[in-house]
Order: sequence, then structure tokens, then C-alpha cells
Amino acid sequence: MQFTIDKPSLAKALAHVASVVERRNTIPILSNVHLATRNNELKLTSTDLDMEIVETVPCRAKGEGTTTVPAHMLHDIVRKLPEGSDIELARDGEQGRLTIACGSARFSLQTLPADDFPSLSIDDLGHAFSMPAAKLKRLIDKTRFAISTEETRYYLNGIYLHAAESDGKPTLRAVATDGHRLAQVELPLPAGAKDMPGVIVPRKTVAELAKLVEAGDGEVRVELSPSKIRVSTARVVLTSKLIDGTFPDYERVIPQGNDKTMEVDNRAFAEAVDRVSTLSSDKGRAVKLSITDGKLVLSVNNPDSGSASEEIPVDYGFDPLEIGFNARYLLDISGQLESGTAEFRLADPGSPTMIRDGKDASALYVIMPMRV
Repeated sequence: MQFTIDKPSLAKALAHVASVVERRNTIPILSNVHLATRNNELKLTSTDLDMEIVETVPCRAKGEGTTTVPAHMLHDIVRKLPEGSDIELARDGEQGRLTIACGSARFSLQTLPADDFPSLSIDDLGHAFSMPAAKLKRLIDKTRFAISTEETRYYLNGIYLHAAESDGKPTLRAVATDGHRLAQVELPLPAGAKDMPGVIVPRKTVAELAKLVEAGDGEVRVELSPSKIRVSTARVVLTSKLIDGTFPDYERVIPQGNDKTMEVDNRAFAEAVDRVSTLSSDKGRAVKLSITDGKLVLSVNNPDSGSASEEIPVDYGFDPLEIGFNARYLLDISGQLESGTAEFRLADPGSPTMIRDGKDASALYVIMPMRV
């Protein structure tokens, strides 16, 4: 095995595939990246047995060959080589080492047999559809903040992706919740997704998908079965196991009868929350909202550090209401709103509140109140 490749191409590909590899592994081969050359292309593969990333980049190869080397070690080496340089890699079959040469720099890495490298490859997952990468990026970006990190509620440790219906029209809907807040975003159902199973995409897979569609260019192909998902771009294929569990009936949490509506300038609201929450306790992060006709007062009272309050104008014409929320949760949701207006739909101090973007009907957020 011997090939030459430019640093930017190799560094970018290694950054993708190495991110799947855990820093500590009890199985040595899982610390490695699988390298294969054929027809002047280098295919890089990494896996943690739950997820697999395969990325293909052009190179100048002398014949075909395969090997595996430590993923993070190779990435660190390539990252530190001079910008814009060409890198030559060659495997010494007798010594079982991979030599990396760039200018006057030489490195030699221990390899493990390519035949021992595990694979998650599956031929047919049963359901397939294509969609713009920008739309998949939107689904991920606007819901991932609400994914639970509580490992005991494993079925909440991902985004629930499923076919749904909104106003009589079929949609592809993404939902995430940690029990304190909920994010729901949808878009028109892509052709071919009608009969797809509802699946829970794990948090780590979501993070890798976000990197995959970060630029938002081109189309992605999504293939699904009840247990696995595969997302493909022109150069990268990500295959992952899904969470084996039942996502809760989230629609029961979305309030339908909240009859008090407050509209507020989103930027002014977020900045005010950020300022007054400076004095909130690290444990609760509670901010009280006192809403009256045309006026919102945000306040924090912390016996250990002091108090803070700020008043901003709002569009509200209902009975006065006082309600408390976690400031971090308010800021997370505010950061997802694209128009200048945040619309709060409230009921009472003990009931969940729904927040929507003033001009975006495709996304909604639910937040549970706190006692203040």
C-alpha cells in the first residue's frame, strides 16, 4: 500500500472519522482507522460498533491495499504537518508499520490487520428517501439542544424522527425532550418517507450528522430500518444503530388550551434574561416573569448574592400573570427563533408554556415552569 494525498483532504477526512473513535478502548482495533486504496481513491472507515463513518477522498495511489492505524495519532500527525503540503503514506508489510512522509518529517506507526476491522455495513435498510442537506441540518440544529443527557432515560437520549401530519399535510417531524423542555420541528414529508418507521437517533449520531451537513450543500440520502439509519452524501456514508426504545407520547405534553398570548421582541427578551440571570443561583437558574398589560418585568432574587430586575415592553392584554422559568432553557429556545418576535402561549404558573417563532409555524417549543 502506497499513496500520496494533499494535507487538506486527508486532515478534513480524518477529522470526520476520528471523531467517532473513543479515546479509550478496551478493544485495540476500535482505536484504529481503516485505510483502503483503490482506483486513486482513499477510503477511511472508523467505528465504535454502534456507529460507522466511511469517507472517500481522491489520492494518487500505487496499486491497492488496506491497513489500520491509530486514528487519533494519525490525525494529530497530519494536523501538525505544513499547510498545503503533500503527504506520502506507505505500509511496510514485513514490519507491519505505516510510514508517513512529508518534506523532511518521517513518522512510523504500528498497524493492526485490516481483516480484523469490524463492519456495520448493511445492504438494504428497507426505507429510503432523499432531502436537501440544509433541511436535515435545520431539523437537527433546532432540536438537538433539548436532547436529554440522563442515561437512565435512554429513550430520551436522541432525536425522535418520524412521519407525522400537520394541518392535514404529511410532514417529517423531529422531536427532542429532556422532560423540562421540548423542541419540535417539521418540514414537508420527502418523497419515499411515507411508510418510514419512527426512530430515535442517538445523541452521538446526531452530533456526527450535524458535522456531516454543516455546510448545508447538496442532497443527502437517508435509509432506515427499525434498528439502523444510514445517511449518505457524495463522499461520506454514516451508518448507526438506533436507540431501542419507545419515545413517549410527546403530543400529550404540548398544551392545547393556553389562552394567554404574549408577544415580545426576541432579542430584547434574550438580552434581558441573560442580564438578570447573572445573579441567579447556579443550581436553579430561576427567573421570574411578571406579565401585565403591555409590560414584562424579569426578576431574580438570590439570598446569597442579591437581586436584579428589568422591564421590557410586550404585547399582552390578559390578566396579570407571574411565572418562573430556568433562564438557560429560555435562552436555548430564544436562540432557535429566526424572526424578531417570540410568541408565548401561557395558561397559569403551574402549567407548561408553549413558545413559537412569530413567523415560523413549522417549529414549536414547550417549557415547564419553575417555582419562584
